[in-house]
Amino acid sequence: MKFLLLVHHNETAFAEMRDTVKRDMLAESVQVTHDLHAKGQYLGAAPLMPSAMGARVRVRDGEASVTDGPFVETHEHIAGYFLIHAESLAEAIKVAARIPGARLGYIEVRQVREIDGLPETN
Repeated sequence: MKFLLLVHHNETAFAEMRDTVKRDMLAESVQVTHDLHAKGQYLGAAPLMPSAMGARVRVRDGEASVTDGPFVETHEHIAGYFLIHAESLAEAIKVAARIPGARLGYIEVRQVREIDGLPETN
């Protein structure tokens, strides 16, 4: 099964952290991806740019409207993701607990629904 692990944290708190702490967290996240790759579980991962640099697109009555970020009136935003293979939700949760962002915010674990008709990926 595929699982998407969404990393949520407080962007303001993260921005105020020392650069050395941020670098250490990134290095730890990269190590998690290498460990997952070695087990055949790694499908992808990446941090996201701050929400203020994004856009939200809505289509209503055939018309697209764009709103610049940030979008959610909350302290926690989606900061990145891991896409993995896991045998169960319990196994995916164990992986999520290894992600350093869980110490700053939380990791949302969601199983990916498989549907027919999508292009194949490597």
